[in-house]
Amino acid sequence: MIRKEDVYNIGRLGKPHGVKGETSFWFSDDVFDRMDADYLVLEIDGILVPFFIEEYRFRSDDLAFVKFEDIDTEDRARELTGCNVYFPREDSDADEDHLAWSEIVGYQVIDAQSGAPLGVIRGVDDATINTLFDVTTLDGDELLIPANAELITEVDRKARRVTMNIPEGLLDLG
Repeated sequence: MIRKEDVYNIGRLGKPHGVKGETSFWFSDDVFDRMDADYLVLEIDGILVPFFIEEYRFRSDDLAFVKFEDIDTEDRARELTGCNVYFPREDSDADEDHLAWSEIVGYQVIDAQSGAPLGVIRGVDDATINTLFDVTTLDGDELLIPANAELITEVDRKARRVTMNIPEGLLDLG
């Protein structure tokens, strides 16, 4: 059984493309191409299911058309529309020096100064020039923290923690 903590979100499936089972795949991380993945994990009714890739081709920097094994008709592809797509953390090309922002969603943020936990990264907002971590605090509030590699002092992949030097005054905002 695939567990949510063993994978990370890399995109979402869109509408079918053509009549032979190909579907559009909007992605935020092209790790599936860099790592020559055999399969992707789709979330179907809350269950994580592996789907083996027959072939794919890029349409743009964030859109690919993907054909999964045993999905051979437009109707079968339509059943997958809207599914979140995940990639196994263990197959990622991340190392201590390189970790995709999408991989740390779900990690706990620790303040390097106090050692105190601040909350959990629920998303990464890269809609503007300044990428931000969307953090849900321990109190349930939302906190936006600059996602700047220079602020990160440590990433503990096993413990799923990111230790950061939080800019002075940031925690006082809001």
